[in-house]
Amino acid sequence: MTVTVGIDQMGFYTPHLYLDMTALAQARGDDPAKYHVGIGQDKQAVIPPTQDVVTMAANAAAQILTPADQKTIKMVLFGTESGVDNSKATAVYLAHLLDLPADTRAIEIKQACYGATAGLQFAADYVRSHPTAKVLVIGADIARYGLRTAGEVTQGGGAVAMLVTANPRILALDPVSSYHTADVMDFWRPLGRSEALVDGKYSTNVYLDFFRTVWTDYQAQTHRTIADFAAFAFHIPFTKMGRKALRQILPEATPDQQTALTAAFEASQLDNRNVGNLYTGSLYLSLLSLLRHGNLQPGDRIGCYSYGSGAEGEFYSGRLQPDYRAGFNDAAVTALLAKRRAVSVAEYEELFQQQLDLTGTDVQLPVGTDPAPYYLAGRQHQQRQYRHRSEA
Repeated sequence: MTVTVGIDQMGFYTPHLYLDMTALAQARGDDPAKYHVGIGQDKQAVIPPTQDVVTMAANAAAQILTPADQKTIKMVLFGTESGVDNSKATAVYLAHLLDLPADTRAIEIKQACYGATAGLQFAADYVRSHPTAKVLVIGADIARYGLRTAGEVTQGGGAVAMLVTANPRILALDPVSSYHTADVMDFWRPLGRSEALVDGKYSTNVYLDFFRTVWTDYQAQTHRTIADFAAFAFHIPFTKMGRKALRQILPEATPDQQTALTAAFEASQLDNRNVGNLYTGSLYLSLLSLLRHGNLQPGDRIGCYSYGSGAEGEFYSGRLQPDYRAGFNDAAVTALLAKRRAVSVAEYEELFQQQLDLTGTDVQLPVGTDPAPYYLAGRQHQQRQYRHRSEA
């Protein structure tokens, strides 16, 4: 008997600070339209030193997990390229913060922005053979290119948490996917660097080429066409990138279908426009934005394109379930985004420099200014000090 497996719940977290792209454009001597239209970004999450990928993942997961869920989680798969240790997995820190059972596998997955998708597919395979188990999949990152760099406008950060189960409430994954890997130097972060190196135009071209490759292969495997899809969600480090990918395949659709797919894309990029780049979480914030803002119906098939520089791409699909809106807390996400505080460019630059450095020196952080339930209190003896407000 085939077990239906997929995404049962989704949670999202980004810190309480953001930078308006008009302010950044003016400070850098650029036309704001270059950022709002040319790149497709309106706001960018600003990450205080009291937040890292572990705390953001915990805050996202806490949005969805019940005590009953915690007891049945058998695996944590943490996709990130912003890990906090070269040996110990972010998933281990997270499992402890969430008080998950000791008989839980906890693994970190790294392949640029693709890591969370690998985690989702590994989780689905596990649940197919262990139908009573639940797997927590995380996509969390802090996108850093440096002040006054070409990539500065595509920074951001946050975390998406997904609970993968049998008989999911949100999205039942189709069993077929298509993936493609090549050794490409379009984006990388050498050891010892906190900011990435990127060849932006080249990376965009590779992203588009990979999308065409996996889309064509997916069609050959499934014999499906664009007419079988109600919407597509893309990895969008900046929203204009996903728009370019969609435009590659829109000519395959009828005029009415093109209108519907374009409207669905607009819904899928709304939240990303106001958060920025999540690296591994980018596709999944796009999917959540589509669920929150799109005109979708149960049974609709959604296509998802994941891309991680270096490079690996995957296209997969799933069917929207009847009770999909019960799988995420729409009001909580709306409130989270609405309650953020705008920072000036000067504040943003100061906070950018306050991230924990690589020296390993002891430090205490200004935790009183961070309203999040989970936060980073500092570092002692080269060990990060994670806290929950109920324990403070």
